Amino acid sequence: MSAPLLPGGTIGILGGGQLGRMSAIAARRMGYKVKTFDPSSSACAAMVADSHTTAAWDDAKALKKFADGCGRLTLEFENIPPATVTQVNAIAPCHPSAEVLAICQNRRREKEFLKAQGIPCANFVVVSSHEELSAAVKKIGVPCVLKTADFGYDGKGQAKITDADTNLENVWEKIGDGVGVLEAWVPFQLEISVIVARTEDGKTAVYDPAENIHRNHILHLSLSPARISEATRREAQELALKIAEKIKLVGLMAVEMFVQDGRIIVNELAPRPHNSGHQTFDANQTSQFEQHVRAVCGLPLGGTQILKPSVMLNLLGDLWRNGQTPDWAMILKEPAAKLHLYDKGQASAGRKMGHITITADTLEDALKKAEALFVALSK
Repeated sequence: MSAPLLPGGTIGILGGGQLGRMSAIAARRMGYKVKTFDPSSSACAAMVADSHTTAAWDDAKALKKFADGCGRLTLEFENIPPATVTQVNAIAPCHPSAEVLAICQNRRREKEFLKAQGIPCANFVVVSSHEELSAAVKKIGVPCVLKTADFGYDGKGQAKITDADTNLENVWEKIGDGVGVLEAWVPFQLEISVIVARTEDGKTAVYDPAENIHRNHILHLSLSPARISEATRREAQELALKIAEKIKLVGLMAVEMFVQDGRIIVNELAPRPHNSGHQTFDANQTSQFEQHVRAVCGLPLGGTQILKPSVMLNLLGDLWRNGQTPDWAMILKEPAAKLHLYDKGQASAGRKMGHITITADTLEDALKKAEALFVALSK
């Protein structure tokens, strides 16, 4: 087990998106130096880092130069080759591991892991051809959903099969050749997510579940705490802790779950900070980003207590109409509104450009204020 990396040391972050940016902000506030690595020279995390390396994920020379001098390495999204993590881990400890990354970035491996550990998840069949898809639909039944094994997020790389007369050849062509996972459709009442942290020596911390509301398959609002029973809250946290232990997580993980008639069904795993945890920056004892840094560096984990009920509102590029920036002054007139912009440059439809956190004495009040702000921004 590695000795803790104390403030003053250097953390390297693989990936330069908004999750890396907010992790870097948390790390720098704690006194760490931060290096980032991303194929894009304009990655928004680079703007708050001490140094940035622009290179391909398989550029061994650039990776070595980046990792040299780092006391810990981590990642901020899943679409990184595990071989990249293996290479830099030989220079400095990288968390989460290449093994955790390999499981979570592939739906087949992820579902098979959950099933092997006895974690409740949707019934599924792995398919690699149109013929196998047809047989799987007969076995699973309709409705069901076909997902690509790799590189799916925000509703991309998946197609719902609504009835037995659906043209399955067209569905198969839609997701492209390769391997897919056909899952039974879960008629859930709501979606929740639980963020869990685990250190190398097995210490854990778990957040209260957040309730997630989507628009066009992209997260729109996250409500904290989720509107669920106490029994469901405890079960969700226990499942997240079990998954973190079984997968040997070091770092942070978000566990997305469906709640169906009081039952919990685990949907997906994300071994890094998560969109549904952004409100922790403003509404919890310890933000998910600081907790990520603590877990990766081997520090004691921070408290997860909710200080005030909150709602996180995603700001998508759709709000930048005709190249015009939204009226931020209008938002900031609300004293409880905390504006976070990611400095990602060109806005486009569906692109996550920032978020707002609204806190209030009650969740209902926070939700009303968030919805009112969204309506005002959308005019």
